[in-house]
Amino acid sequence: MSNEPNCYLSTQSYESMTEIHLLVVDDDTELRNLLGDYLRKNGYQVSLAADGSSMRKALADNAIDLIVLDLMLPNEDGLVLCRNLRVHSNIPVIMLTAKGDETDRIIGLEMGADDYLPKPFNPRELLARIKSVLRRAQALPDTQEPKSSRYLKFAHWQLDTVTRNLVAESGLVVALSGSEYRLLKIFLDHANRILSREQLLDMTQGKDAEPFDRSIDVQISRLRHRLGDDAKEPTIIKTVRSEGYIMAVEVGLTP
Repeated sequence: MSNEPNCYLSTQSYESMTEIHLLVVDDDTELRNLLGDYLRKNGYQVSLAADGSSMRKALADNAIDLIVLDLMLPNEDGLVLCRNLRVHSNIPVIMLTAKGDETDRIIGLEMGADDYLPKPFNPRELLARIKSVLRRAQALPDTQEPKSSRYLKFAHWQLDTVTRNLVAESGLVVALSGSEYRLLKIFLDHANRILSREQLLDMTQGKDAEPFDRSIDVQISRLRHRLGDDAKEPTIIKTVRSEGYIMAVEVGLTP
């Protein structure tokens, strides 16, 4: 981590952020404590953990809003912890790693991490990424609330929000990547409502997404393929010319 000076927020900003509780999981004592001090000075409540066991205890004892999770940990590495966390929780995760291999980054995102930051890093960049991920997690249109049931039923599919798998009426189980799950969940939470590319980018990538980024179109194409939705004449996720996309089927809740 570089020796970037701490950035203090105004008193008003500090007070508005004190309810946000972060968990930093890293076995490097010095780095863990430095990050804890830096994030506290920037207005967050912070808990620290050195390994998977202390991470689970912190999660049991506190309402955590976001986890900063190191990839290389003793006993259980960050990928295993992230995968296990996703079985029962959607808490946002930013993964840290000393490795520069893009394969590790991709695997981390596929395991359900929301962002990925290689070491060494500037603490201001971590702070910016935390704000971006939290903003994405909260970025829902004002008139809509997320569906709260474990199972969301639509068309001939059912989404299990705990295992993050799609289950067809035939019993076929389709495993989704982290990005596929997040995008599908956004559509299901806002069924029969047109979502613009800008809204979808904001909810999946944050405010710092490029304004002309077409990656959302690629993601939707892949999601349609997963759903068996005809690319030329889709019936589940439809394209609304010049406006965006819409989940064009009814969504129900099942126990």
